[in-house]
Amino acid sequence: MQQFLALVLMSLIFYSSSFAQSPIDTLSAKKPGSVIAKPVLKDNKGHSLLAFPVATRSIETGWSFGAATSYTFHISKNDTITRTSNAQALMLYSLKKQLIAALNGSIYLPKEKYILNFLASYSYFPDNFWGLGKYTPDAAKTSYTFQQYYIYLHLMRNLGHNLFLGMMYEQQNLLKIKYDQGDLLDREQITGRKGYLVSGTGLSFTYDSRNNAFSPDKGYFGQIFFNHFDKIFGSDYNYTNVVVDLRMFKKIYKGQVLAIQVFSFNNFGNHVPLRSLASFGGSNSMRGYYDGRYRDQNQLVVQAEYRIPIIGRLGAVGFAGSGDVAHTTTDYQLNSLKYSFGGGLRFALDKKEKLNLRIDYGIAKGNNRGLYFQLGEAF
Repeated sequence: MQQFLALVLMSLIFYSSSFAQSPIDTLSAKKPGSVIAKPVLKDNKGHSLLAFPVATRSIETGWSFGAATSYTFHISKNDTITRTSNAQALMLYSLKKQLIAALNGSIYLPKEKYILNFLASYSYFPDNFWGLGKYTPDAAKTSYTFQQYYIYLHLMRNLGHNLFLGMMYEQQNLLKIKYDQGDLLDREQITGRKGYLVSGTGLSFTYDSRNNAFSPDKGYFGQIFFNHFDKIFGSDYNYTNVVVDLRMFKKIYKGQVLAIQVFSFNNFGNHVPLRSLASFGGSNSMRGYYDGRYRDQNQLVVQAEYRIPIIGRLGAVGFAGSGDVAHTTTDYQLNSLKYSFGGGLRFALDKKEKLNLRIDYGIAKGNNRGLYFQLGEAF
C-alpha cells in the first residue's frame, strides 16, 4: 500500500530543477533531480519511458499543472559502473497564466569519465519587479510579462577523488517584454527591458563527497562557476558571472541531519540585463520571499535545515536563513540583512534513493511568506 501511494504521489509531482543553480535566470534549473517511478514502457536493453500528469506550487506561480515524460537509458549496456542516463520533457501551466516547456537531463558517458547536463526551455511568464537594490518598498511592485528561450549545456570531466572540471555554454533570449510605458522599468532604465540575447561560455570546478544526491546525511559539496558573456559569442551585453555554492551535511542523532549552505552569486560588468541579475528568494533559497523580490548585481545567502525522521516515510524539517543583495561585493551591511524561517513535512517517495515530497511554509521579514509543494530538498 505504501509503495502504491508513493507511486500515485509521484505521478502528480514534477520538479523541473536539474543541476546546480545556473548563472542565468530563476526559470532555469537549480539543483540535481530525476524521476523515480515505475516505467510504463521498457525494453530488454534497459531503456524505459514514463509519462505522467504533474502539479507543483510556489509563491511565484501558485498552483501549476501539466504533463511530463521521462526517458532513462544506458549508453553502454555492458558497463556496470556508469549510472543510468535520463531525459525529461515537461509542460506546465499555472493559475497565474504562466507557461513553461522544458527538456532537460543528464547523460553519463562510459565509466562516467564525462557527464553532460543539458536544459532547453521556453517560457511565457507574467512576473513582478520591485526595482534594484536592498531597500525597495513593497509599494514599488510593478508587473511585466516576457517570453524566453533558454539553452544550457554543462560538460564535466571526472578527475577522480570527488573532483570534476567542467565547461559550459549558456544562451538566454528574452523577447516580447510587455509593461506599462513610463513604469518602474523605464524610470530606473533597467538594462534589457526592451528584450535581449546573452550568450557565454565558462568553467566550473566541483567537489562532491555526498553519500546521496537527493537527501544526503554526510559529506560536502562545493561548486564554483565562472561564466563570461561577450559579443564574440553573439551576446548583446558583456559581463562575467561567478557563482559559489558550498554545502555541508552531518548526521547528528538517530537519523537527524544538519544541512548548511552558503551561496554567493556575483556579476561583474556595467550592463547586466534584468533576468541575469541576482534574484533573492524562491522555493530553494530564502523561502518566504518571492523569487526576485530583491534584485541586484550580487547576492549572498546562508541557510540551514534540521531534518528529523518521524515514523516510516514521514519526516519533518525546520529551516532558517539570512542574506541580502548588493550592488558590489563590498556593499553588504548587517543592518539591512533579510531573514526567513519556517518548517515543513517530508514524505519519502523512494526510501532507498531518499527522494522526498516536500511541503514547506516559509515566513520572511515583513509581510513575505508562502507555501511550497515540491519534489526534492531545497539543497
